[in-house]
Order: sequence, then C-alpha cells, then structure tokens
Amino acid sequence: MLDAKDYLTNQEWNVTRLGLSRIKELLELMGNPHEKLKYIHVAGTNGKGSTCAMLVSILEACGYQTGLFTTPHISRFNEQIQINGDEITDEELSLHTQKVKAFANIMPDHPTEFEMTTAIAIEYFLSSGCDIVVMETGMGGRLDATNIIPLPEIAVITPISLDHTKELGETIEKIAFEKAGIIKNGGRVVCAPQEKEVAKLLLSVCKERQTQITFVNDEEIMVHKNDLDGQLFDFNGYDSIYLPLLGDYQRTNAATAVSAVIWLRDCGWRIEDKAIYEGLANVKWPARFQVLKHEPVFILDGGHNPHCVDSLVRNLEYYFPKEKIVFIMGVLADKDYKTMIRKIIPHAKRVFTVTANNKRALDSESLAKYFRRLGLEAVACDNIAEGVKNAMDAAGEGGVVCAFGSLYIAAQINVFFL
Repeated sequence: MLDAKDYLTNQEWNVTRLGLSRIKELLELMGNPHEKLKYIHVAGTNGKGSTCAMLVSILEACGYQTGLFTTPHISRFNEQIQINGDEITDEELSLHTQKVKAFANIMPDHPTEFEMTTAIAIEYFLSSGCDIVVMETGMGGRLDATNIIPLPEIAVITPISLDHTKELGETIEKIAFEKAGIIKNGGRVVCAPQEKEVAKLLLSVCKERQTQITFVNDEEIMVHKNDLDGQLFDFNGYDSIYLPLLGDYQRTNAATAVSAVIWLRDCGWRIEDKAIYEGLANVKWPARFQVLKHEPVFILDGGHNPHCVDSLVRNLEYYFPKEKIVFIMGVLADKDYKTMIRKIIPHAKRVFTVTANNKRALDSESLAKYFRRLGLEAVACDNIAEGVKNAMDAAGEGGVVCAFGSLYIAAQINVFFL
C-alpha cells in the first residue's frame, strides 16, 4: 500500500506555489471530477475552519452526505479530508493518492502537495457520492488551488486581516483582493463583518461580477450565556442557539454559517430549522480556545497572527478578568510574532517557549529572548512535554495556562490530555 503522506510531503513539491495552471492540468488528466460536485467555498484569514465545521455539522444534520476539505491538519494528515465528520481512511487515502500520482508524475511541472491533496479530496468526495462539499481555501483565494472549482452554491468570506503578507501582499486591501478571488460571476456571497476598506473592496468586486452579497451584522447577535461550558445566543430569528465552542468570534462564525445555510435554503436546498440548532450544538473544532483541563484551566488556541491574538486576549479578559496567565508559545518564524507577543505581555504571569514541529518554526530560545528583551521572564523549553509540565506547575491548581501561537504545536499538546 502506497504511503500517501510520505509521497505527498516529498520535499520536492512540499512548497507554496500559487497558481491554477498545475491543478487545472492535473484535473483535466483525471477527467475533470471537480465539475461533477456542488460546493460551498470558504475563504478568509481567520475563522475559516470553524465556520466550515459548523456548515458541515448543519448539513449533516439535514441528512446530506457532506464533504469537508480544510488545512492544515492538527494530529493526522487524514483530518484534512472528511465526510460527515469521519476522516478519510489510510486505505482510501492510499488508493486515491495512487490515482493522482499516476497523472502528477507525467506532468512537466509537477503539482505541489496542496494541489495534489486538493485533487485527492475531490476524487474521494465524488467517488463517495457527496451531495455537497465544504471547501476551505489554503492561502488567499484567487490563485489558490481550490479556486479551480466551478461556481459554488455559495461563497463564504470570514474575517480578513494581515497574514501571509509575503505571498498575498503587505496591505489588507491587497490581501482582501486575493481572498475576493473566490467570488465568481453571478454567484452569492455571505461575508462576516469586515474592516471598512475590506468591505468596500468586496462590495466593488461583487458589483463588477454581478454577485449578490450579504454581510453578517454582529449587533444582531444577542448573548444569553457565555461561560466555559458554552454559549447561548439569538441571531436572525433563531432563539437560544447553543454553541459549545468558546469566544465571541465563534458566535460571529456561527452567525455567518447560519446566514449561509439560510441562503442555501432559498436556493432550494432542504434546510430545517432544527438542523441548524442540532448542527451548531454538536459542532467540534479543536484548538480554538479549547478547554483541555479545569484544574488548572488549560486553554489550547491555534491563534497564529495578530488578529487571532486580539480575539484570544478578549476571551482571556472575559473568562479570566482578574487572572495573570501562564503562556506556552510556539510560532513559525515567518509570522508577525513580535506584534503577537506585545499583545499578550500585559496579561502574562510567565512564559514558556517551545519549538513548533515545522521546518519554518522559530526556535524556542530565540522566542524566549524576545520576551526577555521586553522585560518578561521567559523559559525556553527543549520540547513540548517540558513546556506543558513547567507551565502547569507554574500556574498551580487555581491558575490558568494558555498555549497558543501555531496549530503546529496543538497536536503535540493534545496528546497530554487524551
């Protein structure tokens, strides 16, 4: 049996190369399977994965066979490709990778890992008879491999902020332009609340492409309960929605998902109100302000850019208003970690730095040195296990630990709480 992960992550094509030419050629060789499926296409900087998970959970509650393609994975490569919450099996992954490999290896310009994984997911969803596929962009939108899909049933754009500036542009307007690339002529778009300049650009693109757009309004969300056990809120005529995911941004993500499925219903899809309630109540999405332990409280958050950290800080201030937090931080060197650090310093009791399991990771000692330069005690740890143990000891039974900075440290941390 082909070791799919070893093949796909080969360093020759484990690179970022934006563009649609290779994925177009690959799918043409495969018989254009992407043209035979229906999609919800999701782009944005933050909240994409959570919003995708909510959409899938609602559609599954409606009885639809629903595919999910999202990156990166946390624990296993297979997490990226799911149907109704079940990951693709090793056997299926191997089978469909073998099919894609046969075509990829004859191409003069070999596809990247992400492009091949996108093709594998599409082939798997088609062979499994999916009614609809929720597809998350990898990076950007306009030149992202997922943008090869035809006009989706609906496009969803989550909050846009500065990230991947090297590849997408150094201004929020340039990044928004790339994300807006998923907006196709004559389609429909549901958009989370955005900064003014982003909203203006998206409206302009939609007008040019004769696309209908609706923006979610946070002011329409009325919160009844918000604690470590979950949230209860009203939105758009739906009263007392229960959401197990924590954080104000998750309410926004849920409102975005609800707005999208309401529009789907207007397009003829069978979406019952009870499925909306059931889907949101049962949604699971790890490493987003996730409570792993209560004594001490241990929060795992995959926040990896300043916008994410803004949300993280708001949540810490809300749930633990009088607490100083013991942080564990691991980050990729190409992220704006200096801004991230400055945002958490006022809330930090102590910091333990770790090295993320990725070739782009910033080493723990360099990260600790930057904290020290800003006057905060920081200890560089040799490994994740040491970081978790030291942080929990430092917090004590009544304290709070928060691990953040990269999804790449999440899987390694998760194993201590299984």
